[in-house]
Amino acid sequence: MTAHREATRAAGSGMVLLLACAAQFMVVLDIAIVNVALPSIQRDLAMGQGSLQWVVVAYGLMLGGFLLLGGRLADLLGRRRVLLTGLALFSLASLVAGVAQSAELLIAARALQGFGAALIPPAALSILAVTFAEGGARNRALGLYGATAGISASVGVIASGLLTDGPGWRWVFLINVPVGAVLIALAAFVLPADARGERTERFDVAGAVTVTGGLLLLVYALNRGADDGWGSAAALGLFAGAAMLLAAFARIETRSRSPLVPGAAVRNRTLVAANLSAFFTFGAFFSFIFLGTLLMQQGLGYSPTRTGVAWLATSATSFVAAAATGGRLAAVFGVRRLLVAGQALLAVAMLLLTRVPADAHYATDLLPALALAGIAGGLAAPAAQIGALSGVADAMTGLASGLVETFREIGAAVGVAAVSTVLVSRLGAADGAVDAFRAAFWVVCAVAALGAVTAAVGFPRRGAVAPSPVGEPGREAVREEV
Repeated sequence: MTAHREATRAAGSGMVLLLACAAQFMVVLDIAIVNVALPSIQRDLAMGQGSLQWVVVAYGLMLGGFLLLGGRLADLLGRRRVLLTGLALFSLASLVAGVAQSAELLIAARALQGFGAALIPPAALSILAVTFAEGGARNRALGLYGATAGISASVGVIASGLLTDGPGWRWVFLINVPVGAVLIALAAFVLPADARGERTERFDVAGAVTVTGGLLLLVYALNRGADDGWGSAAALGLFAGAAMLLAAFARIETRSRSPLVPGAAVRNRTLVAANLSAFFTFGAFFSFIFLGTLLMQQGLGYSPTRTGVAWLATSATSFVAAAATGGRLAAVFGVRRLLVAGQALLAVAMLLLTRVPADAHYATDLLPALALAGIAGGLAAPAAQIGALSGVADAMTGLASGLVETFREIGAAVGVAAVSTVLVSRLGAADGAVDAFRAAFWVVCAVAALGAVTAAVGFPRRGAVAPSPVGEPGREAVREEV
C-alpha cells in the first residue's frame, strides 16, 4: 500500500509539473511568436508602422505590469483559482486575436492576452513550490520549468516562421485556443481546491494600484524611449511618472499593515540577488533572441522558416542544460556558481557574434554562438528561480514567484529597448547591416558580463544567514550556498 501511495503521489506531482511547464511555455512563447508574423499582419490588416508595434507592446506591457499583482493574488485568493482565471482569459483573448479584422481589435485582444498571461507564471511557479519539497525534488522540477522558459522564446520564433509560411499568421494566435482548453481541463482535474477561510490578511489596494501603475508606465517608457529617443519629452515624462508611482508604492509599503511586498522579502539577500540575476539573465537572453532573429532575416537574408529552424540549436542545448541544472548541477555547484557560469558563457557567445561576417555561414559562424547561448540560458534561468524560492514559506510563494517573474520581464524589456536603440542608431552610420548588429551584440555582451558580476557578489556565500521573506518573527534560515 505504501508503494502504491508513493506511486500515486509521484504521478500526481508529475501531472502538476507538466501543467506548470506547459502553461509557462505558452506564456513565454507568445512574447516571441508574433515577431516573424508582423509583416504579414501589417499587410493583411493595413496597419501603419506606429500601430504595428502595439501588437508586441500591448502584450508585454500588461504582462510586465501585472505579474507582481498576479503573484500576490495567488497567495490571497488561491493558486488554482488564479491559474484557471489566467488560462481562461488568455485563451479567450487568443481566439479574439485570431479572428480580428481590425488593428484596434487585435491590439485590444493582445492586451487582454497579456493580462491573462500575467496571472499564469506566478501561480504556476507557486504551485510547483508547494507541490515539491525544497531540495532535490524542487530543484529538478524547477530545472524542467526553467528549461521550458529557456526554450520557449526560441521555439516561438520557429513556430512563428512555420505558421506564417504555412496556414497563415492568424494561427499564431489560434493555436493557443485548443492548448488553453486542454490546460484548463488538466488544471481543474489535477489541482486540489483552494483552501477557504484560512487567510484573514487584508489586501493592500493602494500598494497594488501604485506598483502596477508604476510598472506599466516603466515598460511603456522603455518602448517609447527606444522608438522616440531617450531624451524625448514623452519618454522622460513617462519615466518620471513611473518613478513617482514606484516611490509612492515604497512609502505605502512601509506604512501598510498588510503590505503587498513585506519588508522581510526586501531584506532577504538571496531573494534580492535572485531577482537581480533574473533581470540580467533574461535581459541578455531575450535581447540575443531579438537581435539574432533580425540578423538572420535582415542581415543574412534568411526566410522565416529558415530562421525558425536555425534556432533549434539554442532550443536543444538550453533544454539539456536546464534539465541538468535541476537534476544534479544545482546540488553540486550551487545557484551562485551556476548563475555566474551561465552569464559568463552568454557573454562569450555574444562576443562570438560581434565578429560575424557579412557572408556568414551558419555552421561555422552562427551555430557555435547559438549553441553556447542555449547552454548559458539553461544554466542561468532555472538557477535564478531556484534561488528566488529558497527558504520561502508556502504562504508567500506567490509573492516570491511574482517578484522573480516581474524582474525577468522588466529585464527583457530593458534589454530589448537598449539594443534596439543601438541598432537603429548604427544602421545609418555603419557600413552595412551586419556592422550595426555587431555593435548591438556588444551591448548584450556587457549586460551578461554585468549579470555574472552581480551574481558573484550578490548571493550569500556558504553558511550565510538569510532572513526568511515570510515575515515570521524570529525566523531565520541558515543556508548552504544556494
